[in-house]
Amino acid sequence: MNNTDTYLGRLLVTVLSFVLLVPAAHGQTRPAPAPVIGVGPQYDTAHVYMATTADLDRFVNSFVATFGGKASARAVTNVLPVPGSTEFQSLSTPVGVLSAFAFQTPIPFPFGQERTGYLVTNMDGAIKAARAAGAEVVVEPFNDPIGVDAIIQWPGGVKMQLYWHFTPPSYPPLESIPENRVYVSRDQADNFVKAFVGFSGGKVVSDNKQADAGEIGRAGQTYRRIRITSVFGNMQVLVTDGHLPYPFGYETTGYAVQNLNVTLEKAKAAGAKVLSAASTIDDRSTAIVEFPGGYIAEVHSVR
Repeated sequence: MNNTDTYLGRLLVTVLSFVLLVPAAHGQTRPAPAPVIGVGPQYDTAHVYMATTADLDRFVNSFVATFGGKASARAVTNVLPVPGSTEFQSLSTPVGVLSAFAFQTPIPFPFGQERTGYLVTNMDGAIKAARAAGAEVVVEPFNDPIGVDAIIQWPGGVKMQLYWHFTPPSYPPLESIPENRVYVSRDQADNFVKAFVGFSGGKVVSDNKQADAGEIGRAGQTYRRIRITSVFGNMQVLVTDGHLPYPFGYETTGYAVQNLNVTLEKAKAAGAKVLSAASTIDDRSTAIVEFPGGYIAEVHSVR
């Protein structure tokens, strides 16, 4: 090998070394994608607690008459990590899935405070991801008759259930994706959003610091409204000072429909009460409805 060949060889090694080092030096090396925790919004269930069997009957009939869909056969089971008994019924509707309970035994703390159940691909992975994102596990994983459950709490005190089934369920996509409505304080809003987005792999689609507060019963004022989308579906974060007229803050889920007025007429015919009349706020028409048995929900149609 002559001197020219030696020089060219060394030059090639230097160039290749530089090419390999530049991405790392400039932070361009892509990390492995985070594992997907959620399954889909058709597996996210709003949790509804009824005081009696009669209330459960009236609620199920009213909700299905309003939105369509069907209810599962009713079962008496224990869904707790301690002894207990509840009547349970699942509602599958075009606008969302609900888990309805009428407990026959006292409800132990903190059950009844969790707003929704999210199906996850792996419970151990979901718990690890939730903790890493800033949530605390307030009820550690336990077995129920068909799977594993846990309850987590986000900054701001928002509680949710995570669940996993021994036999994976298979539900068709929803006609419209419900909205998890989360009321948080100004002190914890950014912490909550950061934690939930980190956990879900979602994104903030809007953050309006001057949204029309008529949406929360305070016409002529403004408030901060954050909208998030993720594999778990849609979320609306309502950042307030806590000065909320009734019934705002009691609705944990918003249901999207094609025609709000038609839906409200169906709801009233099925025994529901309109607690906050329909009004047009920004990009939607919205109302608050109370179904028989006391379940309060927001219903809206997008303009």
